[in-house]
Amino acid sequence: MPLFSKKPKKKVTRLFYATDIHGSERTYRKFINAGKFYEVDVLIMGGDISGKLLIPIIKEENGHYRATVQGIVQHVTTEEELKALTERLGILGFYHQIMSEDEVKSMQADPKTVEALFHKLARQRLDDWVDLAETRLKGTGIKCFVTGGNDDDPEVLEAIHKENTESFFACEGKVVFVDDDHSMISVGYSTPTPWKTPREIPDEKLWEFIEEMVAKVPDMDHAIFNFHDPPRDSTLDTCPMLDWTTDPPTPIVKGGQIVMAGAGSQSVRRAIETHQPMLGLHGHIHESQAVMNIGRTTCINPGSEYGEGFLRGCLINISDGNVESFQMTNG
Repeated sequence: MPLFSKKPKKKVTRLFYATDIHGSERTYRKFINAGKFYEVDVLIMGGDISGKLLIPIIKEENGHYRATVQGIVQHVTTEEELKALTERLGILGFYHQIMSEDEVKSMQADPKTVEALFHKLARQRLDDWVDLAETRLKGTGIKCFVTGGNDDDPEVLEAIHKENTESFFACEGKVVFVDDDHSMISVGYSTPTPWKTPREIPDEKLWEFIEEMVAKVPDMDHAIFNFHDPPRDSTLDTCPMLDWTTDPPTPIVKGGQIVMAGAGSQSVRRAIETHQPMLGLHGHIHESQAVMNIGRTTCINPGSEYGEGFLRGCLINISDGNVESFQMTNG
């Protein structure tokens, strides 16, 4: 009998988590490419995947174009400049449509037509993103799980629910397995915000949604909570306190300093404290990149800088119900 024997090597699953890319083409491509770049087993996207704005590009009678982007009128005279403009809009997460002046005026007089076009372009981008993931990840064995967030309209989110995919999987409202041992539940709704986004619900209702999902988890010690809203007062949800009576909402200032406060969900915090999953993945508050423990649960918000085309994320190694290590990334 040998005096020494090697311990069996732990099976480690490597995750890459990112969130809140808000339609940014460049940021999404970086997210998909992160699978091979970081040599991960699983990609997880935590919500708010669709964009926020539709920018009309007006084609003028002289063949030139103009568009108002972030309050500044952009004049375009060549096809090369037009391509650069549309690429910039894609990085920002905006959608665009080339129209005549009369078409723009007609649409502005009919909000339902504007909404229908916005939804069409948003669904098309998500549809393209599913195809891109399937192409880039084909044959790699990398699984990509994606959920919506509070900013994602339910009609738009239908685009990610495709059948018979090999790599890309919509995961909200389901128990999915990131590997043979670890399960994940996902909830993309948030508590109310000043912006009245499409998928906001009272905190009490969010608790009911969470508990419905928790009841399906086979082993809480090996579970991941992929909840878009972060736990309240956890450093993952710290942001300026806003005056909701102004339009747009404005930061509250006292003594010359912006007042900071937790804007997360008390129900999410209660669920983590009560059930103690292995890992909590959160987003929603872009400026609050942080990691903290709530009991045994490692809770992570990688933050978001999508508007500059930067991908913030977190590499996480898990094994046998434990978070072995994590590392924030930005690039």
